[in-house]
Amino acid sequence: MSILKLRPSCKDYIWGGHRLAEEYGIAYDGNVLAEAWELSCHPDGPSTIINGVHAGKSLQQYIDEQGKEVLGTNCKQFEDFPILIKLIDAKEDLSIQVHPDSEYALRNEGQYGKSEMWYVLDAAEGAYLYYGFQEEINKEEFEKRIKEETLLEVLNAVPVQKGDVLFIEAGTIHAIGKNIMVAEIQQNSNVTYRVYDYGRVGEDGKKRDLHIEKALDVTKRAPVVRDGSHYPHLADCDYFTVDKLNLDNGIMKKMEGVVSEASFMSILILDGKGTVTNQKEAVGFQKGDSLFLPAGSGAYQIEGICDALITTIRDRSKA
Repeated sequence: MSILKLRPSCKDYIWGGHRLAEEYGIAYDGNVLAEAWELSCHPDGPSTIINGVHAGKSLQQYIDEQGKEVLGTNCKQFEDFPILIKLIDAKEDLSIQVHPDSEYALRNEGQYGKSEMWYVLDAAEGAYLYYGFQEEINKEEFEKRIKEETLLEVLNAVPVQKGDVLFIEAGTIHAIGKNIMVAEIQQNSNVTYRVYDYGRVGEDGKKRDLHIEKALDVTKRAPVVRDGSHYPHLADCDYFTVDKLNLDNGIMKKMEGVVSEASFMSILILDGKGTVTNQKEAVGFQKGDSLFLPAGSGAYQIEGICDALITTIRDRSKA
């Protein structure tokens, strides 16, 4: 078994909708499906193998049994599985938040920090998200605006549309706005410091906690400078490299490559359907599917009509 198809862990956060079930085929019988953790070894939401001899095992169980060699030599630098991949449906605004870097998070939370990238799957007309500050502010003003609930006045609101890509480095204040769907590739972390939540309350009738002191510690208070340093990739950092695949059964009928001993390969299907072939094994896929090819799987071929995100881990020494 060289191609693993995964079932995601589902999250019903209060701001979510139901489009991941309706449009992406995520099996879920609840009313709110905010996130589908498509590739995850995180204990808060592990993904599960649904095909072949390993069906029923979590991805982490598979790695424990087969050995870390299935992750590749480029993952030896990480104590745990390095990434987490999600589909996110924001029917309502997400809280304004920030993630720490790994040094701070490991010291204070016992897990990795979080840098991440967003690929916008869909956005309503006029939709926007928050991405850093409009202008640099000092720590005192930042704290004052959090407590007075005027923080939105100084945040950078970015209109988005389908296909847009943003890289959110740890320490960048951000939030997905309502009526936006994204695919998120991030470090394997569930650490979030919330600083504003629109006064919402949870199922217990209480406002959700804010994490002001920790946010003050880690937030970069200058505007984000966007550059082309990730080219030719959608995103490229020490923790993940993400590329876009588009097969149209015309100019691009198929993709061929090799999964080397250096890194596993994750394939997240954003649209369409087709087949992945590896080691004489063929696995069909459709919109919303997540596939994992272990390091050293060798030659593979992807055929069909589809859009997909391909994620691997690069050699940090070649950055």
